[in-house]
Amino acid sequence: MVFIAIEGVIGVGKTTLARYLEGALDAALLLEVFEENPFLSAFYQDRDRYAFQTQIFFLLSRYQQLRELNHLLPPIVSDYMFAKDALFARLNLRGDELATYERVHLALNENIPQPDLVVYLRAETPVLMQRIAVRDRPYERSMDERYIDRLRQAYEQFFAAYKQRPLLVIDTNALDIIQREEHRQQVIQQVRQVVEGGPRQQLLPGMEQNGLPVALHFSTPADLDLPATRRRLGDFQRFHRELDQVKGFPSDLLLNFVGLQEEIGELARALRQAQGTTHESTTRKHIREELADILAYVLKIANYTGVDLEAAYLEKMAANKARVWDNGG
Repeated sequence: MVFIAIEGVIGVGKTTLARYLEGALDAALLLEVFEENPFLSAFYQDRDRYAFQTQIFFLLSRYQQLRELNHLLPPIVSDYMFAKDALFARLNLRGDELATYERVHLALNENIPQPDLVVYLRAETPVLMQRIAVRDRPYERSMDERYIDRLRQAYEQFFAAYKQRPLLVIDTNALDIIQREEHRQQVIQQVRQVVEGGPRQQLLPGMEQNGLPVALHFSTPADLDLPATRRRLGDFQRFHRELDQVKGFPSDLLLNFVGLQEEIGELARALRQAQGTTHESTTRKHIREELADILAYVLKIANYTGVDLEAAYLEKMAANKARVWDNGG
């Protein structure tokens, strides 16, 4: 299943983006039924008095909706995630009411599917207030700017510590996905790239078998996700950062450069052997191992110098593509 949840503060544009993604991804759409909450209008007038009733109604409504998720065909796009309900509760409830709510939330959370991707739409408080005013919902006309700002801060803190699922953060302060087609397509493309694994390198000659890609397998730490169809240079850089921390490998630049030179020397010897040997499989294995060692050192040096290797490579290749080469020389 591909289940995408769009999140963000009131007025940021969650439902709008979810509707656009419905068409762009040919997805099933799951929208929050907040207008059915009979306590919502009263809550905005007197939050302390109506917070508990409002929160419990939302909790049960969202739970019932998400329990039906398995009846929809993927991909599925929703304009909320179940975890955000607790974020509102901790902002609006206190004491026994909060304790009661958290017990119910914990029990219900175990029985619902979790999103495969969370898209967090970020915006500053003045922008949010402007968007709330433009859409002009009757029960939001008396919206307290201080409440929206507290909610915005709570969202920022929540997603700063969010580790459960892949997270895509999009700053929408300068975006208008309703009026500006280019802005809309920019955001849709960002989501599509994450869902589809991002821009992929074309298969190199010799990496096919009977016309199909050869599956790649190797052992990685259990907490490092490197699906074979979605590997990027950034994934490998992240792997080496984590591996260096776990193993305590030295980060001295000169030492790692010397190690890189040694591996290049080993590769040179393997290539010389390849010219005069009949043991092709053994030689190919040797070359393969040395190339892997060289790549590892390059990735490590990029990490230690703060270089995004994939971005650097793409920029360099774009420059090379634009160059005029003197093939006669």
